[in-house]
Amino acid sequence: MEFKDLLAGRRSVRKYSERDVPRDVVERLLHETLTAPSSRNSRSTRLLVVEDPATVARMAAMRDYGSGFLTGAPRAIVVLGDTAASDLWKVNAAISATVLQLACVDEGLASCWVHVEGRPRRKEEPDGEQAADYLRTFLPIPEGCEPLCVIAFGYSDFRPAPLPPADDEARIIRM
Repeated sequence: MEFKDLLAGRRSVRKYSERDVPRDVVERLLHETLTAPSSRNSRSTRLLVVEDPATVARMAAMRDYGSGFLTGAPRAIVVLGDTAASDLWKVNAAISATVLQLACVDEGLASCWVHVEGRPRRKEEPDGEQAADYLRTFLPIPEGCEPLCVIAFGYSDFRPAPLPPADDEARIIRM
């Protein structure tokens, strides 16, 4: 698959079939994700693989907005940053999460990013319990690691419409 096809195929998909993702596919995703660049080659990104659909569904309650679709996802990867390994752990983890989503497209999988870092569980209580704190109550998040996001993934028969045209030129500054 050409890179431009990977980019065109990467869309946020929130509907998954019950078809299992084979272990060898998951292992390739993990390996490819960990090749992502990081600041000063700090390799600060950690990946927590959640293979149990019931646990993925439990993760859906981390927020009362924007995470409910996790209930239907067969697998998820929590993208973490080792805060001691780099002060740029968030950037490194974001690069890794993007590589993971492109690797999903290459494997014929659909995926969607759910943001965790800095997000409250309840939208109306921004200073209340945080999504990351909820996840820590049942996931083995290592000491010194912070979750940036969750990438839900699986097979899907749903094909989102192509992106609508945009004025990309307005977002480019030329000198």
